Amino acid sequence: MREILAQRLKQCRTERRLTQREVAIYCDITEKAYQNYELMTREPKLEVLVRISDVFCVSIDYLVGRTDKRPINK
Repeated sequence: MREILAQRLKQCRTERRLTQREVAIYCDITEKAYQNYELMTREPKLEVLVRISDVFCVSIDYLVGRTDKRPINK
């Protein structure tokens, strides 16, 4: 799950043309914390994962690999 999460975080971030710092600011976490999620060294807490999914307009299930279905990007 950690590998899929890291891949999808990076994919969603680059598709939205956001920096790691911008995502971190939107999610009220440090840039280093977000970097660790993309590097697979840490997993986000549920409340942070919810904020990240809101930023990317995708479900948590998509981010963690439980589904491949994505909503249309806004």
